[in-house]
Amino acid sequence: MTIRIHRDARAGAGFTLLELMLALAILAIILVMIAGSFSAVVHSKVHGEARLDLDREGRALLWEITNEIRGAVQTPLPNPPSDVLLIGRGQMGGAVPIDAITVSTLAAGHRRAITGMDAEQLVSYSITQNPQVRGWYVLTRSQRSALLLSTNVPGPPPIVLADNVVSLHIKYFNGMAWLESWDSTALPPPNQLPIAVSIELVLGAGGGRVMDFATQVMLPMSVPLW
Repeated sequence: MTIRIHRDARAGAGFTLLELMLALAILAIILVMIAGSFSAVVHSKVHGEARLDLDREGRALLWEITNEIRGAVQTPLPNPPSDVLLIGRGQMGGAVPIDAITVSTLAAGHRRAITGMDAEQLVSYSITQNPQVRGWYVLTRSQRSALLLSTNVPGPPPIVLADNVVSLHIKYFNGMAWLESWDSTALPPPNQLPIAVSIELVLGAGGGRVMDFATQVMLPMSVPLW
């Protein structure tokens, strides 16, 4: 008796072209989904780090400005006389404020002499247009010793603190109202300094994103205690 086994010719032929194309299509869909998820994670990480860096930058700028404004000088000591100077200029750049301020301070550069007080320093913060990014401004800081004001000795060049400033709004409280500008040279002593200063800073980031910062600082020497 002879037993014949009939085999299907397709049994050992592997996948058909249609099955292979279907498998590749499914694999491609999975890879696209994985790539999209990875891209979203990377974008979220980069965006989060950029916001963190911007937050650190804004806080550092506010800390530096407020520290030097807090050290504004106004004392009745006749020898040597204090150089009472705080000039705040309210100005606009388009539709946003880009204010500037100059102050004679004992806290310039956050340094102290061995005796606890350093010489008075004239510190200025000013704003100029950023030529590379529309709508952004460059914040610079300049410093000069008050001992050299009557001489022709030039001070050091200004230092760029930030090139992504969107707006800088500084207001001055005289005890009754908030003012947009201040000029200590036009006021009699001992009222040449404001009681408080308000600072609102807006910094820009890539993609049109911005971050707001705001604080208020009291000026201890605005109140005569001597």
